[in-house]
Amino acid sequence: MLPDISLAVRLQQIDNRIAELTREVSSLPRHIADIERKLESHERKLEADRAAVSANQKERKSLDGDIQIQQQKISKLKDQMLQAKTNEQYRAFQHEIEYCEKEIRRCEDRTLDLMGESEPLERNVKAAETALKQEKAQVETEKQQTRERTAVDQRELDQLTTERRGIASQINPAVLAAYERVRKLRGGVAVAEAVDGRCSKCHMALRLQFFQDLKRGQQIMHCESCSRILYYNPPANYENLAGEPAPAARG
Repeated sequence: MLPDISLAVRLQQIDNRIAELTREVSSLPRHIADIERKLESHERKLEADRAAVSANQKERKSLDGDIQIQQQKISKLKDQMLQAKTNEQYRAFQHEIEYCEKEIRRCEDRTLDLMGESEPLERNVKAAETALKQEKAQVETEKQQTRERTAVDQRELDQLTTERRGIASQINPAVLAAYERVRKLRGGVAVAEAVDGRCSKCHMALRLQFFQDLKRGQQIMHCESCSRILYYNPPANYENLAGEPAPAARG
């Protein structure tokens, strides 16, 4: 294999890995943002549940106060009834007492409803507080792991970038220019192996003479379909257990 081809193959391997690492590094902050948004939504839900519990308790306290006021009114009205001088006055006091008693029953019924509503609300708040505590710990763990992973990826990116510059300085400028041109046109892949008489990337069959020339490895050759730089790896020769050459894996 020509030195420039070997360098181009390694350059492609480096570029593939750089692209992979770049995608990973860029995806990590998005992952953190996603889990933080999810955490924030759970925090808002918990705050809403807490507010509902608080509103429930506040209304019950207000109802207790209303009941006390109505009871005080009834006590005063009963005292006034004793001093009534006519039947009409007596009945008027009686009607007012009945109204106060009706208000007390209304407040008591509403209090019972609120007590029934408060039980699931309070259970939800306790469960959400426990879950949120665990989720916060998990988020912090993932954030730390993400920071560590990003640092590892960045170190590898720096090493690969340095190696890439070294290879780019060694490869023939014309080959490098062709590599970069095709890489931009073909989604970042400028080099392809020829396997079984086909380009392994576009899968187009190579002309027989073209494939034979590629096997000789005496010149830089491009796929006539996708323009990628082609290279050919001859099958490794090995002996079978009987000590005789085994048939080639591919040709």
